[in-house]
Amino acid sequence: MIEIGLAGKPNAGKSTFFKAATMADAEIANYPFTTIEPNVGVAHVRVDCVCKELNVYPCGNCVDGVRFIPVKLIDIAGLVPDAHKGRGLGNEFLDDLRQADAIIHVVDASGSTDEEGNEIGVGQRDPLDDVRFLENELVMWLFGILKKNWDKIVRRIQMEKRDPARYIAEQLAGLGFDEVMVRESLRDAGKQYSEFDDDALKEFAERLMERRFRILIAGNKADKAPEENLKKLKEIGAITCSAIFELTLRTASKNGFIKYLPGDEDFEIVKELNEKQRKALEMIKEFMKKNGGTGIQEAINRIVFEKLGYIVVYPVEDENKFTDSKGNVLPDAMLVKKGTTARELAYKIHTEIGEKYIYAIDARKKIRISEDYELKNNDVIKIVSSA
Repeated sequence: MIEIGLAGKPNAGKSTFFKAATMADAEIANYPFTTIEPNVGVAHVRVDCVCKELNVYPCGNCVDGVRFIPVKLIDIAGLVPDAHKGRGLGNEFLDDLRQADAIIHVVDASGSTDEEGNEIGVGQRDPLDDVRFLENELVMWLFGILKKNWDKIVRRIQMEKRDPARYIAEQLAGLGFDEVMVRESLRDAGKQYSEFDDDALKEFAERLMERRFRILIAGNKADKAPEENLKKLKEIGAITCSAIFELTLRTASKNGFIKYLPGDEDFEIVKELNEKQRKALEMIKEFMKKNGGTGIQEAINRIVFEKLGYIVVYPVEDENKFTDSKGNVLPDAMLVKKGTTARELAYKIHTEIGEKYIYAIDARKKIRISEDYELKNNDVIKIVSSA
């Protein structure tokens, strides 16, 4: 399952974002370091199910034609400046990010918290300072790891006549770096690895981090943010959102007060409300009208589909009825990387199916496809194997 880390300084609203996206129990409080251990939960990307298009609606696996596909969300505790030196709760949280494929950096768009996460007046801090802060912490964290061992790495490469990119990648494998990332980053360096001074090593760390982590900026607390702050964030491609509004909607929906699906741009009130509830929902409705929703679902979708480059594929066993062997219609929607081939899909379904792969069928067109056919978004595929 895709793993997405939620990172940022304390009190930016990460735990609220996490709870809103997963409806998992996470402690939420208005003070730094609410999260001590990383919370792990399941969020979902939202897509239009292909069942309507294939005339098999309802398939039984979507809600009103909307499909929700699970991804893992990890709420990392808040980082303070110089966490890479052990400040605040230190390196342990940077280490927690190692398992993440990408990072949603939750920033306080309202500018109402200082660099440590303490409350200040709305608009008193530039949210772009927080954007730069996390990127710097990640680079300095990796720089510290590299610097500690660099002389030894250089000696081993030279003594054993090793391929530099391959050897360095082996040393960094536990952090999720691969040989391609290392090779391309060395190429960008403009000088030999053996000639790296601290500045060159820091730049190498920066290039590596850019390749390792896809980062999406989520400007949270947009419901109380000054327009100037929102404009700055949008100019750098950030999503502006309100985690507290999303959490309110999901809770109201769960309790039967409204009809709402995560990612909808509006909601319908279906139960009588008191004056306080009605006013709160009217305020949220106005925000959604202006912003096209709360922004939480958009952030999850964008990091998976745009930043990480995933597509959705539907494996079936009966290409005529679009079912599995038990008659379930479109039972699975799988997230796979762009460029995944039919044979690679077989392995993702099950190792034995991949090993005993014979051919694949495009269930829409009812034609065989080659094993190196690159899957397209919303492909419906039957894998034929001797398994």
